[in-house]
Amino acid sequence: MAVGVVNSDGSQNAAEAAFLARLAAALQLPTTAAESVAQQASAIAGAAVEPNGPAAAAATVAGTVLGKANVSDAEMDKTILNASITNAALELLPESIASMTIIPLQLRLVYRIGKAHGYEMDSSNAKDFIATLGVGLTSQYVEQIGRKLLGGLLGRPRRRPGGSLGRQAASSGLTFATTYAIGRVAQRYYAGGRTLDAATLKQTFASLVAEARGMALQYQSRIEQAAQTIDTRNLVSLVKQG
Repeated sequence: MAVGVVNSDGSQNAAEAAFLARLAAALQLPTTAAESVAQQASAIAGAAVEPNGPAAAAATVAGTVLGKANVSDAEMDKTILNASITNAALELLPESIASMTIIPLQLRLVYRIGKAHGYEMDSSNAKDFIATLGVGLTSQYVEQIGRKLLGGLLGRPRRRPGGSLGRQAASSGLTFATTYAIGRVAQRYYAGGRTLDAATLKQTFASLVAEARGMALQYQSRIEQAAQTIDTRNLVSLVKQG
C-alpha cells in the first residue's frame, strides 16, 4: 500500500524512495523483492504520459485545430469505453500491483484526449484536471487497495454472493464509472476550449459517475474477459498503450 500511495501522484522522489527502503527494512522484507515492487510501480506511474519537451509539444499540435479532435467521435467513444473496461478489469485482479495501474491509466486517458484536441499536455495537466473534478489521486488509490485488502482478509475459500467476490465486483463497477466519467468530462472540457469552470466540471463528473455505474453491469462480461487477458508482468506496456 505504501508503494502505491507514494506513486499515486507520479514517480517517487528521493525522500519517498528512502522512506520505502526504511519501511521494507522495518518489515523485514527481502531487499530484492521490495526494490522490485517499488521499481515496477515507479515505471508504471512514469508511463502515464510521454516525455515532455519542444519536440513532443510540437508533435501534439501539428496539423490540429485547438478544440477540434483529430479523431472521430466514435473513435473517442471507443477509447473512453476501453479504458473504463480495462481499469474495471484491473480491479478484479488479486495482485496489488494491478490496482497501482488504474490511476496512471486515468491520467493517460486525459492526456490522450487533450492531445487529440490539439493541446500541449504533460503529467501536471492531467493531474490538475482530475483533481479539479474532486478525485483525489492518493485517496482513490487507498480506497481501491483498501477494498482489495479487506476482501482478501474477509474472503472465504468458497466465495458466496455478498462475500469478497461481491465486494470486488462492486469495486470494479465503481472504477469503471470513475474512469468513464473522467474521460467524458475531459472530452467536453477540451472540445469546449477548456472554458468550463470548476463547479461545472465537478457537477458534470458527479452526474456521469451515477450514469456510468449502471453501465458497468452492461459491460460486466467484457470486463471479466479483459481481466483474464491482462498480464500483470507487462503493466508498463499496458499503460503506454492505454
